[in-house]
Amino acid sequence: MSTFWSVWISVIVLGSIIGCAWLILATRKGERFKDSTEETTGHSFDGIEEYDNPMPMWWLKLFWLTIIFGIIYLIIYPGLGSYKGVAGWTSHGQWADEVSAADQRFAPLYAELAAQDPEQLMKDEEALGIGQRLFANNCAVCHGSGGRGNVGFPDLTDNEWLYGGSHEKILETLLNGRQALMPAWQDVLGSAGVTQVAHYVRGLSGQKNVDEKLAQAGAEKFQQNCVVCHGANGEGNEAFGAPNLSDSIWLYGGTQNIVEMTLRYGRKGRMPNFEEVLGKDRLYVLAAYVKSLSQQ
Repeated sequence: MSTFWSVWISVIVLGSIIGCAWLILATRKGERFKDSTEETTGHSFDGIEEYDNPMPMWWLKLFWLTIIFGIIYLIIYPGLGSYKGVAGWTSHGQWADEVSAADQRFAPLYAELAAQDPEQLMKDEEALGIGQRLFANNCAVCHGSGGRGNVGFPDLTDNEWLYGGSHEKILETLLNGRQALMPAWQDVLGSAGVTQVAHYVRGLSGQKNVDEKLAQAGAEKFQQNCVVCHGANGEGNEAFGAPNLSDSIWLYGGTQNIVEMTLRYGRKGRMPNFEEVLGKDRLYVLAAYVKSLSQQ
C-alpha cells in the first residue's frame, strides 16, 4: 500500500473515532439556556414537543467503551493503513494456521484411503462422499457440480478422455495439470481451407448439414496438417490430449462457425495442477471420485 493511501485510510479511521468523541462531548448537556425554565427544546411537530432531557448515563458509558475498544483494537490489529498492529496478525497467516491444523487432523484419514486400491475407493460410499466434497470445493466451478462440464471444460461423466480415463491418468492430470495447445491454422490453410477442413471434420462426427464438395477438399488438407495429432481417421491421441473428432462430443461446440473459429484462431485450454493445494493423498481420493462419475 502506498504512503498516500495509508495516510488517507488512517485519517478517515482516526477522524471517525475523534468525531464520535466530539459528538458525545458536544451533546452531553441540554440545549436550554441556564436561566431558562422551559423543559423542552422548543422543537414541536404535530403537537408533539421534544423534551430537553440529557442522554442516559448508561448510553454515554457504552458509547465511550466502544471508542476505547476501537482504539485498543487498532493498536493490536491492522486497521490504520499499512500499520500491522502489535500482534502481527494477518488473515493469510490465520488461514495458513487453520489449513495446517486441518492437514494434521485429517492426514491419517487420507493416508489410509490413499493406501487402498482405486477400485475399492470407488465402491466405498464414505470415500466417494469425501471425494465429492473435494470436487465441489475445487473442481465444480469449471466442471459443474455434477461434473458435466461446460464450454471449454470437459464433461467428466462420459467415457471420452483427452488424456486417458484410468485412475492413474486422472491422478496425473490432477497432480501436474494439463496445457493443451491447438495451433491456429488461418495462415497455413487460408480462409477457404479453414472452411473446407471444418466441413470435413464435422462430417467425421456424422453431422448431416455438411457440404460434401467442401468436405472432400478439406480431407486432403486434413491429412496434410492434422493427422499428426488427431490421427488419420480423426480419432484423437491421448498422448497429445488431441480430441476424438469422430464422435459427437465437442469441447467448444461443433457448429460450422465454432469449428472454423477453432481452426482459424486455435485453442489454449489449461487445467491447473492441484498438488500444492490438496496434496497427493487427497488427489488420490479425488481421482477415484472423478473416475466414478463416468461409471454411473
